[in-house]
Amino acid sequence: MTEASQVRAVAGAARRPRPIATARRLVAETIGTFWLVLGGCGAAVLAAGTSVPGSIGLVGVSLAFGLTVFTMAFAVGFISGGHFNPAVSLGLTIAGRFPARDLPGYVLAQLVGGILASAALAALASGTAGFDLVASGFAANGYGAHSPGGYSAATAFLAEAILTAGFLTVILGATDERSPAAFAPLSIGLALTLIHLISIPIDNTSVNPARSTGPALFVGGWALSQLWLFWLAPLTGAAVAGLLGRWLFAHTDEDQSPGPIGDTPVEMLVGDDRTFAEGGRA
Repeated sequence: MTEASQVRAVAGAARRPRPIATARRLVAETIGTFWLVLGGCGAAVLAAGTSVPGSIGLVGVSLAFGLTVFTMAFAVGFISGGHFNPAVSLGLTIAGRFPARDLPGYVLAQLVGGILASAALAALASGTAGFDLVASGFAANGYGAHSPGGYSAATAFLAEAILTAGFLTVILGATDERSPAAFAPLSIGLALTLIHLISIPIDNTSVNPARSTGPALFVGGWALSQLWLFWLAPLTGAAVAGLLGRWLFAHTDEDQSPGPIGDTPVEMLVGDDRTFAEGGRA
């Protein structure tokens, strides 16, 4: 081994997280995805519908999904990055923001979280007499006869791909080092709320294969037979957004927004630019 290759090997080993750090990240992803599926699908199963007193309706379910991401991004996002979604992990990998070697572990952790949340939700929902999990739909994603609005598979695929691409673009932009970091969870949570407001009537909204897989496993039948779409479409949209993001969010010396939203420090906007550049104050 040459001296240069030895240096690269040492540097690569230094960047690889310790096993305990990796374990914490995977547990954080499991917890975050559990919260997303329990909160979002739980709101749809337990608190929405015409038979529920004080039903929260479509708007309430949309907010529930957005709030799950918003709250868990603050709670555990600093540990794992707050993906909670295989499509997000794939898109970040393609965009160069996430190491490919960690992708399988994250996807597995997210699936475990989604399945555990679905099991917990099934136990909660079954606490009332007469609840039929399969007949209820259990917030599973579907198209055709199983679409809330009767939309086709082609429409569902297009919606899932476009909305997942939009979601990834928001995530890539909100977490860019030039964007205000404190607002990232809020913007991502609101983006997911908006996505649900648009597409719940189409297919109950996925944009997240882990969210789709958990309920489908409990419903079985039609939900499992249609699950392929809610993997393929979000992953396709995420891959496209990841490729675009590599170029769109690239950093060069010439990168500078012309306004009104830019990355110029506030001090430079209100004071003398030259004084600030020299380390002084306006």
